Amino acid sequence: MNPFNKFKNWFNLAKKDKSTDPTAFALGTVQNNSPNIRMVLLKYIKPGGFIFFTNLNSLKGRSFLKNPNLSMCFYWESINRQVRINGKGKLVSEKDSDNYFAKRPRGSQIGAWASKQSSEIPNSSYLKKQILFYEKKYNKSKVPRPNYWRGIFIEPKISNSGHAVIIGFMKESFIIKEVENG
Repeated sequence: MNPFNKFKNWFNLAKKDKSTDPTAFALGTVQNNSPNIRMVLLKYIKPGGFIFFTNLNSLKGRSFLKNPNLSMCFYWESINRQVRINGKGKLVSEKDSDNYFAKRPRGSQIGAWASKQSSEIPNSSYLKKQILFYEKKYNKSKVPRPNYWRGIFIEPKISNSGHAVIIGFMKESFIIKEVENG
């Protein structure tokens, strides 16, 4: 079975469990030769890859800009499945980032301006002041997307034959990864 079809089948099974968010995945990046991992949310499954959105000034954003090699790991306990994907990230177009940002709740849009991700803040009142500042600034207008807030498309590594390779990892799991011919 095509790995993308298998992923979609498992993803749809995982969506039936309302107690967890099947879009949550661990994103792995490399910063200063050290691995970093954090949880993010998958927003789109597109032909040939996966899209999430982030603040490019965050640690994950800065890491991606320096090294576009990324890894994803989904774990769906409710269906006893895990999927690991290694690939290369590419920025999503400004237009597609704008379109997704416009669909977000207004509070999330304001939060994209107010939150200085991966930066230390002095206290919670500082963040509240930032939120109030941007709420006032965009009080009667549409909240624009910050230029540092973009989508990242992760394209899984594919073999030279042009096929994603399914490798057994654990029972009912697979990895999409690059293999060498020979």
